[in-house]
Amino acid sequence: MSRFSIEHGGQDRQVPSLTGRTWDQIAVGETASFQRICTPHDLIVFAHASGNVNPLNLPGESEQEAGRPASAPAMWGGSLFSAVLGNQLPGPGTVYLGQTLRFHDRVRPGEEVTVSVTVREKRPDRVLILDCDLTTADGRRIVDGQATVQAPLVAMTTDGVLLPALTQRKRGKFDNLLAACRDAPPLPTAVVAPTDDNSAGGAWEAMKAGLITPILVGPEAEIRAAAAGIGWSLDGVRIEPTGDAHAAAARAVAMVHEGAARAIMKGNIHSDEILAQVTKSDGGLRMGRRVSHVFVLDVPGHEALLSITDAAINILPDLMTKADIIQNAIDLARAIGLAQPRVGVLSAVETINVKIPSTLDAAILSKMAERGQIKGGIVDGPLAMDNAVDLHAAQTKGLQSSVAGRADVLVAPNLEAGNMLAKQLVFLSGADTSGLVCGARVPVMLTSRADDEHARLMSSALAVLYAHWRATGTSLVVSAA
Repeated sequence: MSRFSIEHGGQDRQVPSLTGRTWDQIAVGETASFQRICTPHDLIVFAHASGNVNPLNLPGESEQEAGRPASAPAMWGGSLFSAVLGNQLPGPGTVYLGQTLRFHDRVRPGEEVTVSVTVREKRPDRVLILDCDLTTADGRRIVDGQATVQAPLVAMTTDGVLLPALTQRKRGKFDNLLAACRDAPPLPTAVVAPTDDNSAGGAWEAMKAGLITPILVGPEAEIRAAAAGIGWSLDGVRIEPTGDAHAAAARAVAMVHEGAARAIMKGNIHSDEILAQVTKSDGGLRMGRRVSHVFVLDVPGHEALLSITDAAINILPDLMTKADIIQNAIDLARAIGLAQPRVGVLSAVETINVKIPSTLDAAILSKMAERGQIKGGIVDGPLAMDNAVDLHAAQTKGLQSSVAGRADVLVAPNLEAGNMLAKQLVFLSGADTSGLVCGARVPVMLTSRADDEHARLMSSALAVLYAHWRATGTSLVVSAA
């Protein structure tokens, strides 16, 4: 199913003042109505509010599942009567007591409907019976019925209601990357210690998606038990047994040297154990540049994928290490379709301050990029977080930069800052995550043990695209920015 999120944000909506009327002020035969155009957004918001995720009522899903455009749920139309009753007749202070409805047809996005109510009967205790009717512009009756309400005891007037804005953000920016991987063969991947549900499930999902050909490395009995637990038969899957999980990392690196594996995926094992084998001077996978990790995030409300580096490997990088970190991130950004990625080097402020060393590093790194010591992207800094990702903030502070407010890659001053930033976006902002270790001989998928199967799947997509770019110098992603 398509991935959507609904957020409060943007411009709040000021609803005009409303005036209610009492039972005594209302006469039989009075009517009130309004017009409304049904939109695809209405269907998504209603699905969130009601919990009804019938594919026939969801744009995109109905076309895929039933071969026809989506239509509004019957109760979406029925719910519109409450707007007339609560806003106009009787208006603010109305209490719903009952509703009977008959559904005759369905509304489709783009159609205009007229919603009307007419007072049929007045009863004791301020009770009103109203006829309800919902019709389209071409005269089709969609819903009719009766509502029973209690009119306000006293006339209530609002001075306007400030309604928090509701913004629909379609997620799924990773979909384009997955689609691009269809043009690449599966990547032979040594999966290190897939001995729990998440790590085994991630490898299985990546295999089913055609991203990897897994080679499961580690204690065979534990691997088979984890696979059985998720229903993976392991038919045709190679298992490379080791005495324990700790030996699996060394064996995975050795398989790269042997040519059996062209990528490594972390399973149920500490990152340090894999990195120790990847970065060791004798028999590791170093290529003359510092290896570093890049998070690639789909952040709700942010228009494009956002990369953050380094949040997992280099604890307190010096200037030249940061240069390697940036080059690795640029390479990955180009692999996922950015022709000239914009790189923002972060600090607490956007001006150079000798008391804040990260501002000095940022300025030097920017100049290094201008002089060709860092290639393939536009690098600028120092930038504070707000003016790195928000164009209005950058303009407010008068920054003249092609990166400020538009950064594709954020370079943290140290591991602590990068890690907290990335995890804040995941756990508080609901970002979908993926990540890759770059700069080694082969891509290394260094997912957290807390990551779900989707994160492992998307990290596999990054590995496929990065390996292709390293081999060919071109990106498989056609929508290059």
